[in-house]
Amino acid sequence: MKLLDRINTLANKEKQVALSAEEKQEQQALRQEYLKMIRGQVINTFSTLKVVDPLGEDVTPDKVYKLREEMGTLDLH
Repeated sequence: MKLLDRINTLANKEKQVALSAEEKQEQQALRQEYLKMIRGQVINTFSTLKVVDPLGEDVTPDKVYKLREEMGTLDLH
C-alpha cells in the first residue's frame, strides 16, 4: 500500500528531522486520504450488518437499510 508507506516514511523522517512545509502539507493530505478510505470501509461493513434479537427477530435499525439504499446494496429487510 503505497499511501501508507509514504505516510510512514514521512512520520519516520519527522522523528529524525523537521519536515519542510511541503512535506507537512503532503503528510496531512495523505492522512486525510487514508482516513477517507478507512471510513469508507467501515461504512461499507456497517451497511451489511443484520441485527437479530434473542427471539430471532430482525431488529436491524432503519438507518442501516437507508444506508443500503443510498449505497445501492442488497436489502435483506
